[in-house]
Amino acid sequence: MAGHWAFIVGIIGNVSSFLVYLAPVPTFYQVYRKRTTGGFQSVPYSVALFSAMLWIFYAFVKTNSILLITINSTGCAIEMIYIIMYLVYAPRSARIFTAKIILLLNVGLFSLILLSTLLLSKGSKRVKVLGWICMCFSASVFAAPLSIIRQVVRTRSVEYMPFTLSLFLTISAVAWFGYGLLTNDFYVMFPNVLGFAFGAVQMLLYVVYKYMVKKVVVEPAVLEHIVAIDVQKAGVELQVPAEAISDSKEAVKANEETNGRDKGKKGEEDGLEISPA
Repeated sequence: MAGHWAFIVGIIGNVSSFLVYLAPVPTFYQVYRKRTTGGFQSVPYSVALFSAMLWIFYAFVKTNSILLITINSTGCAIEMIYIIMYLVYAPRSARIFTAKIILLLNVGLFSLILLSTLLLSKGSKRVKVLGWICMCFSASVFAAPLSIIRQVVRTRSVEYMPFTLSLFLTISAVAWFGYGLLTNDFYVMFPNVLGFAFGAVQMLLYVVYKYMVKKVVVEPAVLEHIVAIDVQKAGVELQVPAEAISDSKEAVKANEETNGRDKGKKGEEDGLEISPA
């Protein structure tokens, strides 16, 4: 009976985790449309790929963990698509950095873990060593939302914490916690306790700050006063550029010529000839 419920809860975990893996799709759709990665980083996708690779290895070593294999294999495929798209549209410096991360983490560190566990441990001890590695790494990944939580509290805004993603992360954590509990798998159960806790905190913060208005600093209005200064009495010497003086003289001269012509026309009407000054 416990195995039956474990399978059902594991299916729920698969579905919710699949939806979490699909969360970055809108981001990469924008990358595809704009033909650039903008300010996005590749580290989260490399880390997610590494985590999925570890859990696949753990599931094969433990045996009878088909549900762990299915979801993490799907996760590996999705994360590899994200990374390939990132490498296609990222600038050269970002591509080089991503390649270094993949070589160090997904190739180097994973190969080291794989060889050390296969060569230095056997049987149940191998499962324990690998389980502790997976558990510690997953716990550190689940702690990543702490930075988002701090940003939400500081800015009093949930702009960078989508409710849907937080909800699916929480459901996924609850499902995998139940799966670990029903299958007596401590290494699957424990990190998802943290996942549930952080997910619950995120949803609580979303409810608290969703309808709160951001603090807007309004500067007090400054009254404008026009002050007339008698330059001669104040004894202030004004320095006016030569170009400004020349333009001013030309304007005065043109004004005088216009006034002279007007006077001439008026004199002709009165029978007098008036020469311009």
